[in-house]
Amino acid sequence: MLYVFSQIFDNTKAGLQLVERVSWIPAIAFEWSLGVDGLSAPLVVLSGLITLLSVLASWNIQNKSKLYFILLLVQASAQAMVFLSQDFLLFFFSWELELVPVYLLIAIWGGQYRQYAATKFILYTALASLLILLSGLTLALAGNTFTLNLADLTERSINGYIGILCYIGFLIGFGVKLPIFPLHTWLPDAHGEANAPVSMLLAGVLLKMGGYALLRFNVQMLPEIHVILAPALIVLAVINILYGALNAFAQDNVKRRIAYSSISHMGFVLLGITCLNNFGMSGAMLQMISHGLIAASMFFVTGVFYERTKTLSIPNMGGLAKVMPTTFAFFLASSLASLALPGMSGFISEITVFLGLTSQDLFTTSFRIISVSSAGIGLILTPIYLLSMCRRVFFGPRIPALAVIGDMAPREVTIGLILMIPTLIIGFWPRVAIDFYVTSTNALSNYLVSSMVV
Repeated sequence: MLYVFSQIFDNTKAGLQLVERVSWIPAIAFEWSLGVDGLSAPLVVLSGLITLLSVLASWNIQNKSKLYFILLLVQASAQAMVFLSQDFLLFFFSWELELVPVYLLIAIWGGQYRQYAATKFILYTALASLLILLSGLTLALAGNTFTLNLADLTERSINGYIGILCYIGFLIGFGVKLPIFPLHTWLPDAHGEANAPVSMLLAGVLLKMGGYALLRFNVQMLPEIHVILAPALIVLAVINILYGALNAFAQDNVKRRIAYSSISHMGFVLLGITCLNNFGMSGAMLQMISHGLIAASMFFVTGVFYERTKTLSIPNMGGLAKVMPTTFAFFLASSLASLALPGMSGFISEITVFLGLTSQDLFTTSFRIISVSSAGIGLILTPIYLLSMCRRVFFGPRIPALAVIGDMAPREVTIGLILMIPTLIIGFWPRVAIDFYVTSTNALSNYLVSSMVV
């Protein structure tokens, strides 16, 4: 897929490419309208890669396997459609379609409390979807003519109370998926109960739908309001980073700790989006790509040792490095990438976001210093809660019952390598990812600059 995109996608153009547009229901101006640009192209590639690896990681699924793989593919198709849709109703349909397979994948193949986690997920996302629908239709009706085309909606200048209400509706609706504090509480439960391949898709792709939608709707369609609310959103992003990091310490379940880590890392996406400049937008996009690979890797490796130990409780594991050295190597590498070790993709993305915040003269110097320092505390906390988890799981007191379990199989090693190699490539050669979207993010940030009210 990456090769195909490199051959047919022109990353020097900021506009839509490979457009497919057919009138579907003319009475309501509903179109089958698809297209790809720099904002969506890397996320489509990421979605395809994580989906393929999730299918391979589901090798041992025996219970209702046909239904399971159908749901995985429906989920993947819906996620790709979210990134490609250029009609609001088509986007909303794809957004809603993705909820059904995720609910069933958690409710049928999840853990002990799967029904609770699945119900909580569907309630949060369904209520959020209502706000998205109301905000989108309000924008569609706000102009002289009714339109659902995203490009036409972008050209409208919607300000005042209507614009603010639409912006807040989108922010809450998409913020549930990102997730933004305090709309995050479904995520630890969903990850804690979902099996590893489903968690790979949740963390690797589903959360990125929220970040992408914020760029596409809040930033692109309502730029003036985004500029006005940017300082408040920066505060919210910093809270996200710190809250996720601090709560990760309290988790004794491996997957729940990684889930709170994801909340913290996705705070950098929100922070980058609100920097209002090229560095910030580029850092937000790179963070989505980087976190997608790293989080998918961490959940995959967690699934590997869960299949062998039958537990995710950190106190009930120990000494696994001796019996599972390859698994330990992959989990450690994923943790190092997550804590933004130089030479890995996490470092490049997060440092780019910081550069975006420090270089934005729209904010006062004291505000920038406080924001960067506070977010930096989140970075300092990350290695503490991740490496302490590695120490307890792999080097803690040995559990006799776990002394004879096996290590990763060749299939699992292959999946781990496919996830880790790109994080190293991006870490040493970030242009391979940045070139995909930089023209589009530059155009978007320049559009924001032209919208700033001085």
